[in-house]
Amino acid sequence: MKAAVHDRYGPPEVVRIAEVDRPSVGELDVLVRVHATTVNRTDCAYRAARPFFMRALTGLTRPRRAVLGTEYAGVVEAVGGRVTSFAVGDRVFGYNEGAFGTHAEYLTVPQGGAVAPMPDGTTFEEAAPGTEGAHYALAFLRTAGVRAGQDVLVYGATGAIGSAAVQLLKHQGVTVTAVCDTDRLELVKGLGADRGVDYTARDFTRDEQRYDAVIDAVGKSTFGRCRRLLKPGGVYLSSELGPYGQNVLLPLVTPLFRGRRVKFPFPRENQEMVRHIGDLMGAGAFRPVIDRRYPLERIVDAYRYVETGRKTGSVVITVVPPDDV
Repeated sequence: MKAAVHDRYGPPEVVRIAEVDRPSVGELDVLVRVHATTVNRTDCAYRAARPFFMRALTGLTRPRRAVLGTEYAGVVEAVGGRVTSFAVGDRVFGYNEGAFGTHAEYLTVPQGGAVAPMPDGTTFEEAAPGTEGAHYALAFLRTAGVRAGQDVLVYGATGAIGSAAVQLLKHQGVTVTAVCDTDRLELVKGLGADRGVDYTARDFTRDEQRYDAVIDAVGKSTFGRCRRLLKPGGVYLSSELGPYGQNVLLPLVTPLFRGRRVKFPFPRENQEMVRHIGDLMGAGAFRPVIDRRYPLERIVDAYRYVETGRKTGSVVITVVPPDDV
């Protein structure tokens, strides 16, 4: 089968298309013919081994996993002898961080893993980008404990995480302020944001409004800069560790002062999570925003584009062209 492989860490150019063996199917495994996948920030970080400590997970001198990719949508091609949850021909989607392997024509996943039936009425290219941004966004909402009627600011509201967070917050009845650039103000309003702040026109941290939670979905700010935006008892959350790892240290310290706090979201990566996202998509409460589509053969171009930091929502990789389905 064809797959995008890398045998060393580095820039997008370390990735190449090669013929590799089709993965074997264990007794409790499901073999999926991948129709669509994505290139996201997670893939970029693992490919480049940045930050360096990631090598403790991926291999100190060279990658343990040659084929990357976390998100996918496709059709069940075969099942192991003890599989009862899925059948050949089922349309499925899911998330596979750690094991990876979605940047290929075939993928095996355990039947109890983060895989679920695709929502009715969605295409493979619509379902594939449904999990990465949304499962981080759900972690933000759960960790912050946001409730209907509260005010939340989302910085980086047009990325995969931010665009999902805006939609999921509105689904919960939250009043949302979305921070983005001029060209994307109409997009965030279309996603449900009650108010848009153009960070190219003014410093969003000088906003006059106060919030129950500030979500930094791109990890480019700090608690120190955003603290004044929070109401008493408000919560700051970021998708990144922050300078000197402060976003995992401050959650231990800020509760001691009984005021504004930092919390760090840890996402759930299981089948329940994927099924929940599928339900949200099926109900129309969430739709992944798709920026660009590339065929598998042009995955290096996709990596280059993602690393510009300018993508809106997700970048989809088409493995099986829709006309061939």
